[in-house]
Amino acid sequence: MTLQALPHSRVPGSRDAPTLRWGIMGPGWIAERFTESIQAHTGQVIAAVGSRSVNRSKAFAEAYNVPAAYGSYEELAVAPDIDIVYVCTPHTGHHAAAVLAIDAGKHVLIEKPIGLNADQARDIAARAGAAGVFAAEAMWTFFLPKFDVIRQILEAGTLGSITTVVAEYGEHFDPSHRIFDPQLAGGPLLDLGTYPLALVTEVLGSPHKLHAIGQPHESGVNAQLSAVMQFDGGAQAVVNTHLHNFTPTAATIVGSKATLTIEGYFTMPGAFEVRFPDGTRLRYDEPAGGHFEGLHFEAAAVARAVAGGSTEASQRTLAASIGTLEAADEIRRQLGVVFPGESGVPGISARP
Repeated sequence: MTLQALPHSRVPGSRDAPTLRWGIMGPGWIAERFTESIQAHTGQVIAAVGSRSVNRSKAFAEAYNVPAAYGSYEELAVAPDIDIVYVCTPHTGHHAAAVLAIDAGKHVLIEKPIGLNADQARDIAARAGAAGVFAAEAMWTFFLPKFDVIRQILEAGTLGSITTVVAEYGEHFDPSHRIFDPQLAGGPLLDLGTYPLALVTEVLGSPHKLHAIGQPHESGVNAQLSAVMQFDGGAQAVVNTHLHNFTPTAATIVGSKATLTIEGYFTMPGAFEVRFPDGTRLRYDEPAGGHFEGLHFEAAAVARAVAGGSTEASQRTLAASIGTLEAADEIRRQLGVVFPGESGVPGISARP
């Protein structure tokens, strides 16, 4: 029997969430978008900002009316006036920054990726567990209202048995962008590819077969990669990501009973459609938007979790973050991509 209507989002209003005092670790572009979003849409408080440059911290604090500015990550981590640290340093600094905060007894929300590799993610999870503090990856997409509806559709079995997931994300960058810097773990995988890869592993779990192909960039980073995966039960997935130019950034989840297509950007607020073999189409509509319209949902969800005594976010568990990085590690192992500080990439036990 064809579904007659889609479920409604269960995501509460962001302004109703309990208030936490946030410390920003790394005042860059995403920190600006995060601050703008939560100041506009929530009651959360940005209480402090920390940077390796006190001048950068002070400039950020002045621009966003933040009361405290620190000239090091260490100072921010031990600051008494914050409850939680939002880690948004460059990728190569996520693990060390998170450890600083956790060791200081602070809760942490860590920008994606939670670490450079699965070992770093496991270490963060273990340290947070031992300290009894909240820790989560800021994979903001999974906190959006539309993904709560998608989650309900999947849990209800509306699509039937999932057979295929296809997702892609390509974008154009100025040559000066850090994505072209090998010393900053550049290349599209951690910046863009983490979104389609996370969607695949959220829906299907860990692959037991994975085959990746890549294309190098003259800067020394990976320019493009594609991966084909197979999962227990026979389901397959295909992902592509690159830094050449913009793509639709769409995603499709195919099941035995229906197909769910998420319009681009699938990572952001927007619409999706469920199509059944008899021609019935059910559409979920919400205004398309960017980071300003969407980042506040993850902040509010984290505040609710912390206030409720949870040490993880149900929308993006630490196990899920580790699983995505395990797949990313295997992709890099096959392509020979090693990030700063790594002696090698172990990868998952993919069977040929």
